[in-house]
Amino acid sequence: MGGVLREAMGSERFRRGLALGRLARSWDEVVGAALARETEPLSLDQGGLVVSVSSGAWGAQVRFLAHDIRRRANEVLGAQEVRTVRVTVGRKERRGRGDYGT
Repeated sequence: MGGVLREAMGSERFRRGLALGRLARSWDEVVGAALARETEPLSLDQGGLVVSVSSGAWGAQVRFLAHDIRRRANEVLGAQEVRTVRVTVGRKERRGRGDYGT
């Protein structure tokens, strides 16, 4: 069992999941309080961070700030995990603060 757990924890998918969770918990720090209320990190795969936004206007704001978001996200992660920031408009539900992954 320990070997299976070590293998799973060492996998790329697990590592990306941990990084996404770290970003979700620190999202206010990454994008600021106002933008955090209208956006959330949706996925992180092969260096691409997908940010879900509540409207096209907020999507334009994220695109405008993509360089800063990438830089701050990498600071939070302590590594150059995020190379691009992409936007998807519309979320199925609005999560409460700190309600990521439950």
